[in-house]
Amino acid sequence: MRCTNCGLENPSGASFCEACGVKLSRNCPRCGHEASLSAKFCSECGAPLTDASAAPSPLPEPVSEPSPAPIHYTPHHLAERIRAEQAAMEARGETAGERKTVTALFADMAGSTALIHDLDAEEAHHLIEPVVALMMEAVHHYEGYVAKTLGDGILALFGAPIAHEDHPQRALYAALRMQQAIRRHGDRIRLEKGIPLQIRVGIHTGEVVVRSIRTDNLHTDYDPVGNTIHIASRMEGIAAPSSILVSESTYKLAEGFFEFKALGAAQVKGIPEPLVVYEVQGLGNAFDLSGP
Repeated sequence: MRCTNCGLENPSGASFCEACGVKLSRNCPRCGHEASLSAKFCSECGAPLTDASAAPSPLPEPVSEPSPAPIHYTPHHLAERIRAEQAAMEARGETAGERKTVTALFADMAGSTALIHDLDAEEAHHLIEPVVALMMEAVHHYEGYVAKTLGDGILALFGAPIAHEDHPQRALYAALRMQQAIRRHGDRIRLEKGIPLQIRVGIHTGEVVVRSIRTDNLHTDYDPVGNTIHIASRMEGIAAPSSILVSESTYKLAEGFFEFKALGAAQVKGIPEPLVVYEVQGLGNAFDLSGP
């Protein structure tokens, strides 16, 4: 089993990593949710679960390396804010778990597997790395938290561990910013290499329980309440290239700040009732010109 902290491939049946001593767990490669050893699909985002040591990766080796800890890509001023949040949690005596409403954002490259099919590992890495960097820059610009990198994409949280009351708006501002940045970057790549680059974004607002923030690597332990992460992942999964889809809960909190197009109800895997989906068209009449 591969250690999610240092990346070492440990012997089958091991409970702790031989290199760093971290307790081994089986996490979903897409959203990071901890899964039972017998599970075939993630209960949060629906992604298929396979043994990382046996499952072939759809991306070249440099992209499928273990996800780096947030300390490696979080700007210093945001890292200090996250550590301050942990100190505040400890002062409130809520280290056992603090329930928060957050906005989750998934973003990834549309059709990346097909795009890099004829590229070698180094070329694929150089193609994907700047795209993920632009995604993270947009999240950090609005003080969001990149919880995990996912090969050709990211999972970000707004509202925790850095608290903001306007987290739905911040998530949508970030989504628009990254789409704009990718369009500029994609135009250059199309001229230079003839490769079309597009991303898709899915957003949902729901609850999580924040259990702890590790001040050494900034990793945050959180338990989704209900289908918080799953719905955000599904919004991204059904989004067309270059689009931003949001759930009804996010729409209701951001209405007026952004223009939306109602797409009707969609049947989402793992959710019994159809979900009403909206596409973000741009800024609305109520937005602040300066942004958050």
